[in-house]
Amino acid sequence: MEGQILFILAAIVLVAVLAYFAWQAEKKRREALAAFARRHGLSFDPDADSSHDERYAQFELFRRGHSRVARNTMAGEVELFARPCRLCCGDFRYKVTSGSGKHRRTTTHDFSYLIVHPPWRTPPLLIRPEGLFDKIAGALGFDDIDFESAEFSRKFFVKSPDKRFAYDVLHPRMMEFLLDEKPSLLDIEDGALCLSDGGRRWAPEEFEAKMAFVTRFCDLWPRHLLEDLDR
Repeated sequence: MEGQILFILAAIVLVAVLAYFAWQAEKKRREALAAFARRHGLSFDPDADSSHDERYAQFELFRRGHSRVARNTMAGEVELFARPCRLCCGDFRYKVTSGSGKHRRTTTHDFSYLIVHPPWRTPPLLIRPEGLFDKIAGALGFDDIDFESAEFSRKFFVKSPDKRFAYDVLHPRMMEFLLDEKPSLLDIEDGALCLSDGGRRWAPEEFEAKMAFVTRFCDLWPRHLLEDLDR
């Protein structure tokens, strides 16, 4: 009996220690993200925002599961296409419940994202690494958009209702850039561009790299396309 009590007490202490270190890690993360926001003139809100999934409902990754909430939200403006554009980035969490009764299980998923709003409402454009199911679908005739670069077409799945827009954005220099950078997901929907892998939280310093990536991606849009969009 005494041994059981000591075991329970040790377990309680271990849980408390782990919870303390987790709290410390989250506190350090919030402080680093707040510093990032200050450097870029962004607002920072560490609290839960349950309206994010509705505000950006055009993106599938914000509609997964239940108990959806955004945290550590940074918002403001960034210069893209030589003009100020709205930016929102931070962390997002959702839960997935499966099974029932004794076998009911809930899994929590966390990931980071960066969203910018270009000056125009362009056609939708999805760019992500090509997976096995994409290759199977292609073999069955449900193909994505192909490009002159066989390597790019092999490594990326590209979908858009406007092929001309896709070809304009994904010119040879842009394809080289994406092949080098290997982004997990670029999705343009309803006047917003979302960058995320939908699967993990970024380290605070990664937000800097993601912002630089989006800036470079937008810089590579060809002049003739920007002129057409301005008309």
